[in-house]
Amino acid sequence: MNEFVIHSIPASPFGRAVFITLEEKYAFYRLAAVAPATLRAPEHLARHPFGRIPVMEHGGFRLYETQAIVRYIDRALPTPPLTPRDPKAAARMDQIMNITDWYLFQGVAGVIGLQRIVGPCLMGINPDEDAIAAAMPKAQTVFKELARQLGDSDYFVGHSLTLADILLAPHLEVFRTMPAWLPLTEKAPNLRAWLDRMNKRASFQATSRENIARMDRSSATA
Repeated sequence: MNEFVIHSIPASPFGRAVFITLEEKYAFYRLAAVAPATLRAPEHLARHPFGRIPVMEHGGFRLYETQAIVRYIDRALPTPPLTPRDPKAAARMDQIMNITDWYLFQGVAGVIGLQRIVGPCLMGINPDEDAIAAAMPKAQTVFKELARQLGDSDYFVGHSLTLADILLAPHLEVFRTMPAWLPLTEKAPNLRAWLDRMNKRASFQATSRENIARMDRSSATA
């Protein structure tokens, strides 16, 4: 099986979801690091016409969009399976993945993370507290629903890891570094326990910020 090449910003939670999926499959892969300033460069736009990440290359096959990539990996490498066979369970997985993309990231993580992390660290600007405050009601709705969907289960679809957990976990791990985490999870101890459970997985540890930074350095010297 050909090596998977993943073009991504090293700190991206979307890229990390792809890395976790590959780790769960014991697949060979490497990071082709993309600098945020080059997302609109012709070289990257040739890979992704919308100037986003990640992009996967596998044996001459190129694919973008995180959900498409992790589903492809799960189909190309069927063991261990990360999609339930039961149609209802698979539909629940799809639902959680769409909550992550359309409600958690859009208008919540994309706002709060931008203001708390991306702006101060990469752009040298102070957080816009009004923008953060405006995003918090939607954030509370999302976290409440995620906690309800998880319930007493070990993972979001029963007691086995699925792509839903893999897509969501990197985003919540970023939230855990921000002040919003405590108020958002105050009434959701199950989400905290679930994220602790994810952090104990070998795939999660292998894709820690430190290990991804090592991948980045390796790709730079390759």
